[in-house]
Amino acid sequence: MEDLSQKLRQYMKSGTPAERRIARYFSDHLNELPFETASSVADRLELSPMTVGRFLRALGYQGLDGIKVHLRENTGPATWQLPAAMEQLQKDASEGRPLANVMAEQIDMLHHCYSLATQPVWLDAVGMVLSASEVFIAAHQSLDGLGAHFCHHLAHARDHVEFCPGTNGNYAELLAHQSTDALLVIVDTPRFSKSRLLARSARRSGYKVLLITAQYTEWAHEFANLTLSLPPSRAGTRENFTAMTALLEFFAAAVIHAAGSEGEIRARRINELEGMFADTPMR
Repeated sequence: MEDLSQKLRQYMKSGTPAERRIARYFSDHLNELPFETASSVADRLELSPMTVGRFLRALGYQGLDGIKVHLRENTGPATWQLPAAMEQLQKDASEGRPLANVMAEQIDMLHHCYSLATQPVWLDAVGMVLSASEVFIAAHQSLDGLGAHFCHHLAHARDHVEFCPGTNGNYAELLAHQSTDALLVIVDTPRFSKSRLLARSARRSGYKVLLITAQYTEWAHEFANLTLSLPPSRAGTRENFTAMTALLEFFAAAVIHAAGSEGEIRARRINELEGMFADTPMR
C-alpha cells in the first residue's frame, strides 16, 4: 500500500498535467476506487479513458482492476463494520431521512441484481450476447453515456458491438437490413417511449431482442426474447439510474467472464491498441 501511495505522490510532483490530476484523484479517493471504472474516472476528470489506462500501466497495473486487487489484498477487512452501518441506516430510514431512504433502496437494488445473476434467464442472456453475429445497444438519449459505456465494456468480450443512439432519427444502422442471428439490447426507461416500437421493428427484421428494463413492461413477453428487469423505484423518483448502472455493470462483467480465454486475449489486444493510438499529452 505504501508503494502505491509513494508512486502517486511522485506523479503528483513530476508527472504531466494529466498524470498529476489522476494521481491526485487516486490519492484522495482510494477508498472509492473499488466502485469506479477507468471510464468513470476519465469522465470525472474530463480526460480520455485511454489517458487513464496509460497512467494505470505506468503504475504497473493492466487496468483499474489491478489496483482494486491491490487494495483488497493490502487493506484490512471492514466487514465487521457492516452490521452496525446497516442498523444505523435502517434507523435513519425509519425516521424519514430522505438520503437514508434512497441509500436503503439502492442496497435493495444491488441485492436484486445479485439474485438475478443466479437465475437461468441471466445465463441465457449472457449466452445470447456471446453467440450473436452482431450486438446493437439502444437507449434513450438521456442514457447515451451509460449506453456507450456498456457498449465499451461488452466490446472487451467480443467484436461487432455497436451503440445506436438514434440521433439520426431512423435507426438505419439497425433496421435498414434484415438479420437472422444479430441481437438488439434495449436499455428501457420510462423516458424511452419508442422502446416498444423499436423492439417490434427489430423482431420483424429478424433480430433477437434482450430487454433490460427498470419498469413494468407489459409488451416484453411479445417483443423481447429475454428480459432482465429491476423492481420499480419506491423512493419517488421516475428513474433509478444508479440501479440501472449497477445492473449493466454486473451484466457486462458476467459477459466478459463467460468469454473466457478469448475474451482475455481480446481485452489485452484492446489495451495494446489503446496504448498505441491514444493521444499523447501536450508538454
